Amino acid sequence: MGASGSKSRGLWPFASQAAGGGGGAEGPGGQQALARARAARAATPFVFTRRGSMYYDEDGDLAHEFYEETIVTKNGRKRAKLKRIYKNLIPQGIVKLEHPRIHVDFPVIICEV
Repeated sequence: MGASGSKSRGLWPFASQAAGGGGGAEGPGGQQALARARAARAATPFVFTRRGSMYYDEDGDLAHEFYEETIVTKNGRKRAKLKRIYKNLIPQGIVKLEHPRIHVDFPVIICEV
């Protein structure tokens, strides 16, 4: 829950042979799994990009949510209401991180000394 689930697909690039991370010869896949684990050793534990959570509207403005103001007349009284816009929004795409982050599947223990 909340993780990328790469362990279940056999794509665990940070597994060590001593920890038994599913890449051993006796596990499922045998020698092929061991060869794949050794080839993945070059994987970095850092993440340099992320998927953006904001959207562009028709005017080119960037925001998480867009609203338009509508005037509603009720009992002869005018009232302004905000209506959320869902159409014609373009996702921001891939965003480069200012500082690299540690991958969510990287086993690390952080302690304060």
